[in-house]
Amino acid sequence: MKKLLSVLLLLSLIPGCKSTALKNSDTKETTSEYGTQEDQMKYYFTATGNEPFWGLKMGREGIEFTSLITGKEKFIFPASEAIKAMDANVKMYKVVNETTTATISIQHMECQNSMSGAISPYKVSIEIKNNTELSFTKVEGCGHYNTDYRLHDIWVLEELNGFKVFVTDFQKELPRIEINAAENKFMGYGGCNAISGSIFYEKEVLRFSKVISTMMACAPGNKEDQVIKALQNTTTYTIGDNRLTLSNPSGKLLVFRKVD
Repeated sequence: MKKLLSVLLLLSLIPGCKSTALKNSDTKETTSEYGTQEDQMKYYFTATGNEPFWGLKMGREGIEFTSLITGKEKFIFPASEAIKAMDANVKMYKVVNETTTATISIQHMECQNSMSGAISPYKVSIEIKNNTELSFTKVEGCGHYNTDYRLHDIWVLEELNGFKVFVTDFQKELPRIEINAAENKFMGYGGCNAISGSIFYEKEVLRFSKVISTMMACAPGNKEDQVIKALQNTTTYTIGDNRLTLSNPSGKLLVFRKVD
């Protein structure tokens, strides 16, 4: 009888263990040298460096710098707008709090991590000091912008240059694009041909580049060429009400609707 009770008790514990294991697996976060997926939603730019190890997270609500170079582990600064340098490839941020002053420079150029060898698209340098001191300590490393995860979806065209579009404006169906935010790539259908290319993303900036298409001849009146031209002229975007609106300083170019 005692053996039977022991077996029943063991069997009752197994589902609980399995459930806990599944829960832990479901909540596990994906990490990289720049942080977790949660970080990538909260911060628009992240960077790291070695010797000494340091980390930078820049968000719309604040800037976080982590390092042991000045004897303190974490520094929090208010959010700051970039100072545009003479070189269009460089953005500079001057930040200060009650105890610390820092200058952050982000240069758009290929950067290789000195330990892992990983290649990033931005070189980052940071000069930081205690407000009671005169000299700055400088560190360097690599970083990247975290592409807006909300772009990662399939979008079907609704408006082109301010006008609603119809299937009759194209070959057989409405144009669509599928954006892969993790890889900064897109693919889709332009209204006649298959299209694909890359996206360039920075804070509040979105560009479609290296756009290529198949070479099938399109029927007269097909507006695919206008769609591709509008994509290539895009510089910014907004997302709301399941719509992706692509624009440039001249105005709204394309409106897409999200589809499942």
